[in-house]
Amino acid sequence: MSSPQPTKPSLNAPSYQSLPTPRSSTPALRYPSNRKTIYDRNLNRSRTSELSRASFAYLFVEMISYAQQRVKGITDLEKRLNLQAYPLGLKLLDLLLYREPPRTSLRPTRILALLQFIHTTLWRHLFGRPADALERSTSADSEYMITDNEPLVNTYISVPREMSQLNCAAYVAGVIEGVCDGAGFPTWGVTAHWANEGAQGGAAEGGGGGGGGGSADGAGGGGGGMWPGKTIFLIKFRPEVLEREEILAKGS
Repeated sequence: MSSPQPTKPSLNAPSYQSLPTPRSSTPALRYPSNRKTIYDRNLNRSRTSELSRASFAYLFVEMISYAQQRVKGITDLEKRLNLQAYPLGLKLLDLLLYREPPRTSLRPTRILALLQFIHTTLWRHLFGRPADALERSTSADSEYMITDNEPLVNTYISVPREMSQLNCAAYVAGVIEGVCDGAGFPTWGVTAHWANEGAQGGAAEGGGGGGGGGSADGAGGGGGGMWPGKTIFLIKFRPEVLEREEILAKGS
């Protein structure tokens, strides 16, 4: 007997392939019983609330460990911390101005008003107290310094001796840079430096604080003195900011 010949499919007959039926899945975003999320809350509701230091320390240390595995050196690590905090500064500017009384909720238009806002309002919101000093460099009109004798971000960080120059307060420097750029005061960058208590660094006008130092004598600190973790945040404004400041000064 001859074997049956296979039948050829018709050219006009379309072929179909069965597809798996999608499974019913629950939405990723869960809503509470009142159908309201965190975005529906009043911005002034958490004005006086405080975050647990243990939670902050755990999250911050994990963030540093995550960034450390993806960089090649101390400079890259500080730059990465700075970039991670930059968007936070942009959002904090709008939030803090919104929470200010109507008469004082205007955006700063002068350099001194902006720096006082950062020195007092921003610092009090983040750390529960104002910064320790606000100074202006006598060698460069575009450079200003904010001093913190004991930054909270360095309190729970254990820096090995071979990385003693690392200052995790670069994260706070990124917040400052975001506030400056968001307020319309572009900068060349905001950097965090250990304060060298024993050296006669760059002179500055203002109360308290010494010059900025880039090296550290001990692990994770600025050397000896009463405040071994003293950090200076150096702000360098762009030339257009100084030009606008001169115009506003003449107009007033």
